[in-house]
Amino acid sequence: METFKLLALCIGPGLAIGIYVFWRDKFDREPLRLMIHCFVLGVLSVGVTLLLSKLLKIVVSPNTQSVGGLAIYAFINVALVEELSKFLFLRSFAFNKKEFNEPYDGITYSVMIGMGFATMENVLYVFNQETYHLSMYVGIIRMFTAVPAHAAMAVMMGYYAGMAKFNKPNFSFLLMGLTAAVIFHGAYDFFLMLKSYPFMFIGGLVSLVVCIWFSFKAIRLHQQVSPFVK
Repeated sequence: METFKLLALCIGPGLAIGIYVFWRDKFDREPLRLMIHCFVLGVLSVGVTLLLSKLLKIVVSPNTQSVGGLAIYAFINVALVEELSKFLFLRSFAFNKKEFNEPYDGITYSVMIGMGFATMENVLYVFNQETYHLSMYVGIIRMFTAVPAHAAMAVMMGYYAGMAKFNKPNFSFLLMGLTAAVIFHGAYDFFLMLKSYPFMFIGGLVSLVVCIWFSFKAIRLHQQVSPFVK
């Protein structure tokens, strides 16, 4: 029963956000099979992240005891690696699908990949705790912080993927999406890694709130420019 509760806590938040974003696609919703594929690819992207992290450590191994070193670690070793892993699947799998036929679809695909990543990350964090109560605590905290953060960054990346799909040259828009996600992800992680608790809380909260605000705005903007709007 305890294992079931922990699994539900790991899976529920990402699944709920994925369903919400899918439901907000008012005009031409994507096939469920593609949503499942993207979610699974998001899970697999955690493995890509772990591999890239090991390779990157050979080249970039900053001193996290200094603020500068901590910033490099947050933005490069964590944010860039994680967002790049998700971006690779978004670009290689979803971007060229014929079903990707309106800007909002970029958000849908990106969020499903992001939620697959966040769910697998939840499993690794929650089930790696020493006690059941600590696992529940970590899962609940991540439900209101890490999972929404991954979702908001995925919306950001997907917004620009939607722009890239229907504008030329598309490479600049794709790069903008990846860069924006990395910047906000890095800022969020950097503040959380600081040992100064007031700055940690305020900085992390501001980064998350701004990113979520942009996400809702991005969703509205892409809904307004859908070619299926009557």
